[in-house]
Amino acid sequence: MDDLIKPLTLSLLADTSAKARLSPRLRQNHNLHQLPDQVQRFVNVLQPGTYVRPHCHHRGSGRNGFELFVVLQGEIGVLILDETGHVERYFRVGGDPWGLELAEGVCHTLVALQPDTAILEIKEGPYELSSDKDFLPQSPLEGTVEASALVKLWTGYFSDVA
Repeated sequence: MDDLIKPLTLSLLADTSAKARLSPRLRQNHNLHQLPDQVQRFVNVLQPGTYVRPHCHHRGSGRNGFELFVVLQGEIGVLILDETGHVERYFRVGGDPWGLELAEGVCHTLVALQPDTAILEIKEGPYELSSDKDFLPQSPLEGTVEASALVKLWTGYFSDVA
């Protein structure tokens, strides 16, 4: 295809899933947007065990910090956290509901509940590494023992939810 038409195909999901399985982070993005675009649109494939550091999005005036997740395959657990990192609410997404939108300033993290879980994410851009996410300061860095322990704890929230 070309830049005017970008189909989301099963082969795109399979290729991105294979890259996610090989990634040390256990996830992989396939961007549909260009970095300077005003709307970020991407497929994010997550494998069980991936650590998404707790964060929220704050945008400057005239911009919106919402984030929309639409599950294309598999299931995710979305956990809403307070400013200290404690879980306030959590949602299983994939099936019903198959999507979830978070308002600006809602601190959250995700866990993959099935292998090759693929989500479409949409949020306001442009992407700027230094200001895209506001990480909870007390949350552990990726690749740490503490991060792995949190993923196991968070995944446990979904062990008894059908």
